[in-house]
Amino acid sequence: MAQPQGIHARRAALRLLDAVFRRGETLDIAFAGATKDLRKFEDKALARAIASEVLRWLVDLDALIDSATKQPLPHDAKARMVLRMMLAQWLRLGTPPHAVVATGLDLLAGGPRRLAHGVFSTLTKREAALPAAPTLPAEVAARWGERAEAIAAGLAEPPPLDLTLRDPSETAHWQVQLAADSLMPGHLRLPRGASVETLPGFAEGAWWVQDLAAALPARLLGQGEGRHVLDLCAAPGGKTLQLAAQGWQVTALDISKRRLDLLKANLKRTGLKANTVRADALKWEPKHQYDAILLDAPCTATGTARRHPDVLHRIGARQIEEMAELQAGLLHQAQGWLKPGGTLVSATCSLEREEGEDQVGAVAMPTLAVSPDELPAGLAATAEGWIRTDPGMLAEAGGLDGFFIARWRRGA
Repeated sequence: MAQPQGIHARRAALRLLDAVFRRGETLDIAFAGATKDLRKFEDKALARAIASEVLRWLVDLDALIDSATKQPLPHDAKARMVLRMMLAQWLRLGTPPHAVVATGLDLLAGGPRRLAHGVFSTLTKREAALPAAPTLPAEVAARWGERAEAIAAGLAEPPPLDLTLRDPSETAHWQVQLAADSLMPGHLRLPRGASVETLPGFAEGAWWVQDLAAALPARLLGQGEGRHVLDLCAAPGGKTLQLAAQGWQVTALDISKRRLDLLKANLKRTGLKANTVRADALKWEPKHQYDAILLDAPCTATGTARRHPDVLHRIGARQIEEMAELQAGLLHQAQGWLKPGGTLVSATCSLEREEGEDQVGAVAMPTLAVSPDELPAGLAATAEGWIRTDPGMLAEAGGLDGFFIARWRRGA
């Protein structure tokens, strides 16, 4: 019997979700293995979309399922996972119910297909709906406190596509070429779904993909004018490209060969220069001090939940504690590598205080406060002079990732 069209993409989505929930993998890490049998780009994209929407709306999807069952399904039951996928396709991706049933029930061959069909039919007859914003897992909402509701609203949709220009003076030109919005010089914003490699300017390296919040740390170092900057934990290279374009002589250090290869490919495409070093920053010793250091430290990445909703379910107290300890070690190293009068910028794409505000006390230098003219309209520094962004900010313009950024100046 011929299988329903699209069944392979659904099986790949199920493998993706299994990797996240059972093995604690990120969607990015799991993606290649889960989709290895898919040949078409569209099928790979569909598998990712289904898995992402399940993760984004998991609490609400489970509430719908539980409202239509007499006996609760175990949370790790395959039937529950398949029902989550079926509901996500219907309620989030606009797949007609008959097509959802045709592809979904085949995933339960030898299993409780009648139960899944009955639950799905009950919910379609009720014309079930999801809330305007996803409900956060309770422990996540507790961590994010008073901003949790606004952040949740910012997670309702995948993010737009942000680009950073190699030459900010060409912002108006590329706005026209790409029919894009711009929230500050050197930044462009396009609707999601664009095929990046086919866009004007990609082949000649006029821009690279980089969330607006992720572009702020390098901007805070200003123009390099030939001075030396160390980009710690640099790969895959967006900040390295920024610093090189701003006229810095860049040393880009990262521990991952694969990620450094991506950085080198980005340098080649854009025609920008940097010295790359593969090393463990906690063990490496530089030959000289630097005029500036940018530390984009490894973190839990909870601030990227718009595009990586797996962080809503993989990250807990243990991971936060481990990352905070690593970040403290890197901050300690970086301070000793800075010239007198030099500038240190530290950033994490995390929404956790332990990885941001709680780290700054370990830096024995005065804060160099961020001024309003260094930020896009609608953002402001904290009273301490730091930057704290989250997905609930700039909502009318399409939002941005969550970051904590601080800047210090070493005494002369």
